[in-house]
Amino acid sequence: MGTKSSMLLQEEELDEIQRETGFSKNQIVRLFNRFTSLDKSNNGFLRREDFLRIPELAINPLGDRIVHSFFTESNEEEVNFREFMRVLARFRPVKKNQERNRMNDRDHKLRFAFKMYDLDGDDKISKEELVAVLHMMVGENISDDQLGSIADRTIMEVDFDKDNYISFEEFVKAMEKVDVESKMSIRFLH
Repeated sequence: MGTKSSMLLQEEELDEIQRETGFSKNQIVRLFNRFTSLDKSNNGFLRREDFLRIPELAINPLGDRIVHSFFTESNEEEVNFREFMRVLARFRPVKKNQERNRMNDRDHKLRFAFKMYDLDGDDKISKEELVAVLHMMVGENISDDQLGSIADRTIMEVDFDKDNYISFEEFVKAMEKVDVESKMSIRFLH
């Protein structure tokens, strides 16, 4: 672990992050180096503007929502390395025979995806939230009327208790046949 920034990670902290997130020590050190390169203020924290300098996030239609997800766990304006790793862990590919209740298991991935749509954080997705996220994804390519129609149809099909919202349980049911484990995975630094 020869680089200066990797020296700042203590062996005990590496072990804890590895147990908590499932990343290898090598991956953690490399992600720590990436974290420190984004930390322009050199204070050990990232702010929203640091994330928005990442080209892949800047061009992603859901980039703002993804960046927001880093801050929901801490409820702060800054994210430390441990919080950064917890969010990234949700995108780790699922390995066969993986123990349950890891940050990257199906339930955690679905909760993360649900929060992408739950813009106001009230644990339900409204038609307005669904339209807003769809608009983020497709931009001006589809009219507001068409987006409203898609949202109406989605809620009608998924809203089993007919309260005009999609709960997490309804979201899970709707996603039953979707391979979330592979669709919400990023290959990290081999």
